[in-house]
Amino acid sequence: MQLTTGARAETGAMGNRAAARDEEFTAYLNARQPALLRTAYLLTGDRHQAEDVLQTSLAKLYLAWDRVQDRDSVDAYVRRIMVNENNSLWRRGWKKREHATDVVPEATPVRDTYDEGAGSALWDVVQTLPKKARAVVVLRYYEQLTEAETADVLGISVGTVKSQASRALAALRERTPADLNPRHQEEER
Repeated sequence: MQLTTGARAETGAMGNRAAARDEEFTAYLNARQPALLRTAYLLTGDRHQAEDVLQTSLAKLYLAWDRVQDRDSVDAYVRRIMVNENNSLWRRGWKKREHATDVVPEATPVRDTYDEGAGSALWDVVQTLPKKARAVVVLRYYEQLTEAETADVLGISVGTVKSQASRALAALRERTPADLNPRHQEEER
């Protein structure tokens, strides 16, 4: 089958648009993937699950890349996808089932070394919060979103963000060991 000159030009223009889209998406990935992985980790509490959530979220973003009109809010769009993916994962009962095996896999834990473990210990305490409260804490205090932005990402009201954050912070104050309290560290000096 032979293509006419007009059909060849149209096919070439579509190829150029696709290549430009792929290049733009790749540039976004190179710039934002590490930060998005950290956010996914804080949402899930597990590195492997965070990688799965991020990969699925980025695949969905790629499929919708042409429909994202405001390039300045791509991060907010991806965060919303990640929160939805994380919520979908913990709703599925089959994901929670354990599988017996004869061989225990060797696992090397991933540890933060830049803060002598204090940040890691604190995030272990954050992982004890319920999923919705954890999402509010991560978006509000780690991602430093406003209450309105957090509400928009989670699809809840600003009042719910305020109450969830207040309850979560109260729970964190109760659950945080004394040695992680900044006042305790100042007293020791």
